[in-house]
Amino acid sequence: MMAFETEQKKLDEATLTKGVASLLEDKSKGFYLVAEQAGKVVASLMVTTEWSDWRNSTFWWIQSVYVIPEARRQGLYSALYNQVKKLAKAQEVCGFRLYVEKENKVAQRTYESLGMGESHYLMFEE
Repeated sequence: MMAFETEQKKLDEATLTKGVASLLEDKSKGFYLVAEQAGKVVASLMVTTEWSDWRNSTFWWIQSVYVIPEARRQGLYSALYNQVKKLAKAQEVCGFRLYVEKENKVAQRTYESLGMGESHYLMFEE
């Protein structure tokens, strides 16, 4: 649902299921945080790591951010982000990074409101 809504991508369910299971089984790959309302997961994000030799420290990448439509604008992402920051204080984390679709102005405003700013880096992929 998230990939289609944000990027019009249909994911292979078997691959996605294996990918989630792999992260849950191998803590070195990262972790998920979720928010629940009435026992139902309504928001989530994934954190992965990137070692920085320049800083001799770790960046945490926030990925797979999703809040179900009916739970948006209720502060759930802010709560998850604040939990990420709290967890990072006890570890070698020098900063947080994420990527966002260029057209997703609502998400960009949310990230900015929490103190994040646009990086001077561009992202390339193959």
